[in-house]
Amino acid sequence: MLRWCLTVFCLLWALPAAAHVKWFAPFIVGAPPASPMRTLTDPWFWTALALVLVFFLLTRFVERTAAGKAALSGFDRATAPLWARGDDFMRAMIGGFFVAIFSVGGVYLTPDLQTPSEWVSWTQLLIAVGVFWRRTMPLSALGIIGLWVLALRDYDFFHLLDYLALGVAAAGYLVLAASRNEDWRAARFRVLRWGVAIALMWSSLEKFAYPEWFYPLVEERPFLTFGLPRDVFIPMAGVAEFTLGFGLTGTPLVRRLSALALLVIFVAAVWPFGRIDLVGHALIMAILVLIAADPAPRLNRWRPLRESLWGIPPGLALALVGFSSLYWGLHAAVYGPQGSEGAPIGPGATHTPSAEHPHDEAQP
Repeated sequence: MLRWCLTVFCLLWALPAAAHVKWFAPFIVGAPPASPMRTLTDPWFWTALALVLVFFLLTRFVERTAAGKAALSGFDRATAPLWARGDDFMRAMIGGFFVAIFSVGGVYLTPDLQTPSEWVSWTQLLIAVGVFWRRTMPLSALGIIGLWVLALRDYDFFHLLDYLALGVAAAGYLVLAASRNEDWRAARFRVLRWGVAIALMWSSLEKFAYPEWFYPLVEERPFLTFGLPRDVFIPMAGVAEFTLGFGLTGTPLVRRLSALALLVIFVAAVWPFGRIDLVGHALIMAILVLIAADPAPRLNRWRPLRESLWGIPPGLALALVGFSSLYWGLHAAVYGPQGSEGAPIGPGATHTPSAEHPHDEAQP
């Protein structure tokens, strides 16, 4: 049963969820989002949520049994060599990510934040070099945050929120890993885990606020939906993305299975979406590998509630309400209740049209 639930869960969040829509399709960040009532009255949203709760409750139930303990022991044995070199692995992956971004050239931190400034690419190469020495790791962290701040010159604050949690997590890891204070160092991997979880939960809300952004991808690659109708698949994919992110904050078996499911999906997305998808998600994928390897047996905060079987539904509900309120509330605060629907599509909003992606033409 557990294996069946995991399979269903992976299918729910198929490839379009792994590909960042802003890298491949037109969008206007300031456009007014769909009303939350559109999601709350969608039966497929509730169907997906029910399936997710079954997965989490079953996993947590099994985790308490001898079979669950055996599964966790198997994880520990299989990933022990990697975990023993966790810091070496993470620094190498952060360095490799920034070398790849340097090679792509002309972007701030991620493929859709384009810039003509050549010095930005060289700064990212320096960030990569800095992660290999303890004394220079905080400088690399400062460079990551600095580039995010500099991107505010060309891109809207709300747009850049997509990348804030992951950037802060990577910078926070470098600072904590370089610290001589063992209490601080002990939190370095938790910072990475929470950063990825928050980034995924935040980005998933686009599927509820702007489902039309995903229509071109589905029309161009209909196989992505596994035969499900477009308006059935997108909300279910959004639920799966949000809840897999939420699962990364859960108990050991829940977070490890969530990390593995996400890894399978991100790796599978490389085939239809190519090198840009691989480069853009490389840092997330590296952190997911560490989450799957993390042998930490217990949670650090709010243990009675978060480790309780019946604490899962209210915890998930609270996360959904909290993130949704923040997303819609911040959008209204930045763009106004009616948004800025007339904003043009340009270099600060989307890729330019191309023959490879004909759907990139601005839609009236």
